[in-house]
Amino acid sequence: MRKELTIPFDLKTATKIANKFGTPIYIYNEAGIRATARELNHAFSWAKDYKNYFAVKANPNPTILKILHEEGMGFDCSSFAELTIMQRMGIGGKDIFFSSNNTPKEDFELAIELGATVNIDDLSQVPVFLDALAGRHLNRVAARYNPGNLKQGNTIIGEPKDAKFGMKLEALVKAFKQLKDQNIDQFGLHTMVASSVLDSGYFEETAEVVFSAVEHIQKATGVVFNFINLGGGFGINYKPQDSPIDSQKTAKLIQETFKKHHSTISLYTEHGRFVTGSSGYLLSRVRYIMHKYKTFVGLDASMHNLMRPGMYKAYHHITILGKEKSQSTQTYDVVGSLCENNDKFAIDRRLPDVKAGDLVVIHDVGSHGHTMGFNYNGLLRSAEVLLTKSGEVELIRRAETVDDYLKNVVWLN
Repeated sequence: MRKELTIPFDLKTATKIANKFGTPIYIYNEAGIRATARELNHAFSWAKDYKNYFAVKANPNPTILKILHEEGMGFDCSSFAELTIMQRMGIGGKDIFFSSNNTPKEDFELAIELGATVNIDDLSQVPVFLDALAGRHLNRVAARYNPGNLKQGNTIIGEPKDAKFGMKLEALVKAFKQLKDQNIDQFGLHTMVASSVLDSGYFEETAEVVFSAVEHIQKATGVVFNFINLGGGFGINYKPQDSPIDSQKTAKLIQETFKKHHSTISLYTEHGRFVTGSSGYLLSRVRYIMHKYKTFVGLDASMHNLMRPGMYKAYHHITILGKEKSQSTQTYDVVGSLCENNDKFAIDRRLPDVKAGDLVVIHDVGSHGHTMGFNYNGLLRSAEVLLTKSGEVELIRRAETVDDYLKNVVWLN
């Protein structure tokens, strides 16, 4: 699915949102999120017990999570706070896949209390997990596999052999030997080796690597695996000239790998970016046009609102509302106000003639956008709104205030 560079609201609606809630502000399109969730579920409808565990880290707003739960998704959590969101939403058991690293005991304890599937990242964490389990029963446990040189990574996660995530095959054998005699019903193997991939064949190769590991570990330990989790990684075509990933084709290739191994094992994934990424928009207003050695468009949004371009040199398409049909005749760097020179949303970007006061939309920020925000320079995190199926706009997170920013300070005399 995806994507013509259309926006589900026009300048008139954007102006109303900006006037009511202020800018910068995140806008999420409910219809787009639901459509992509259904697309993913349909693509993998052949798989036994298939469930996508949406990566909460991608967009932890409870309103967005509620929409996805209504569409049949579970949740991939990675911290105590994300587990607490689940607890407060009344979600537990098979709807949570807890996949953490460098994990403290209290996180394991809460995951166990919620009945989550616990995914163990390293051999050194097995004793801590077992101490947290304290002999109690748990339905499902997995361990994370790092295939090293068998798979190529990418910029966002890094190469598997250099990554801090997951275990070598020999460590997995030791881990499952320790786990198999515990009061655990089902075992699984998990991997996640790259993010934002558009090549369907990459995931077919991943499935093959995981099946090879499963067969090796089963033979070495006697553990019978009940499920595999192929992680996330489906990308979205941030650049308009790139072709989107074909979820149906990708799922079909993975199905062929299952057939090759005569497997009826359950299949899970943990896609986040693919589900919500292209249904989120950052609306910002132009403050200044600045002429230095280059020409800069200064927005009221900064890297603290969206750090991906500064952190990864990631491309995000930019639309000047009301000028969609104008020719891109000017070259700009589009920047924020942080005291850092990497606070740039775009470098040497061709755009129509931009004026102070224009409303700007930064595309594809529905995942790893607001959630990665921070408060450097004392800048405040923005509000979030939902554009509902009925066309209404609902506030789902208010903007931070200076009082919010200072509330934890202990003022000494």
